[in-house]
Amino acid sequence: MDIKTVGMIGAGAWGTALATALARGGHKVQVWAMEEDVVSSINTQHENSRFLPGYALDPTLTASQNIEEVACDKDFIILASPSLYLASTIKKFVNVPNVAAGKSIIAALTKGFVPSAEGPKFVLDTMEYALPPSYKDSTVYIAGPSHAEEVAMGKITGLITASNHHRNAIRVRDLLRVQGLLAFASFDTIGVQVCAAVKNVIAVVYGSLDALAEKSPIFGDNTESLLMAAGLNDIQTIGVAMGSKQPQTFTSISGVGDLDVTCKSKYGRNRRFGQDIIKTDMLSRFKDLDDLIANVNKVGYLPEGAIACKYVHQIAEEKKLKLPVCNALYKVLNKEITPEEALVQLTNF
Repeated sequence: MDIKTVGMIGAGAWGTALATALARGGHKVQVWAMEEDVVSSINTQHENSRFLPGYALDPTLTASQNIEEVACDKDFIILASPSLYLASTIKKFVNVPNVAAGKSIIAALTKGFVPSAEGPKFVLDTMEYALPPSYKDSTVYIAGPSHAEEVAMGKITGLITASNHHRNAIRVRDLLRVQGLLAFASFDTIGVQVCAAVKNVIAVVYGSLDALAEKSPIFGDNTESLLMAAGLNDIQTIGVAMGSKQPQTFTSISGVGDLDVTCKSKYGRNRRFGQDIIKTDMLSRFKDLDDLIANVNKVGYLPEGAIACKYVHQIAEEKKLKLPVCNALYKVLNKEITPEEALVQLTNF
């Protein structure tokens, strides 16, 4: 095996899980975390007790609060920071020699769209704007049905590596081909990024329907399958409108696969958020969608789909797209209609 050095920028659940999978596969991996307790927990207890508690990490995995140290002299740098902080995080290590010279291959796990003055941006576009010019059309996006908990446990997981730079897509694919991970290269960066962002929106709606179905005389498993199919249609509609030219992306693990696990898994934060909208009246804490995004820390976990919903709505309005499921969630989060009303409207033919 060709051992590589990897810097994981971000020690949330997903970044930590992939880092330990790579370390378990023999690569030399170092993680950057802002929090002193996270760094200490990883280095001394071999566990991320804050963001991935209860899951043993590979003992060779190390962590540091020094982002330049983690990025320096690495063959691969993988960004796992939230979309809202992606560009500002890159600025913290952009001047390390191997990045300034364009020598490290840089990839991202970040999901969602990135807000900007010009409107929502893709993750890869945001990265390449913040990185040196040599990274134009060469960064890599990593996605697929991959809950952190199961990756940390070593359960078999499929991933997609998408890039306009075909060799880099394949290089990251090969890096990820360790025990427990099956990785496949894609050259449809638009389709893969759209799938990764919009499936979280669909999963919030699915979670609400799932909670209502527990006691509803009209909602059940059949309704949930109907919703998932409609959600996949929303995903494909926005993907094609934004430039995806590979329909197989939406029937691959990047599309159908990621949507299925995000909607159905017990680990899914977006499904959980949808359930909490019904079971705990979660939205009563917020005035509207903007208030929710500004105070998302009050949720207690990060529902990426709620944030992505705002940007999906902006894109849909700009491109005049009909996205029934995404639009229904936007109205619910913006306090225009109730979840029950939204689901009845969606299933009222």
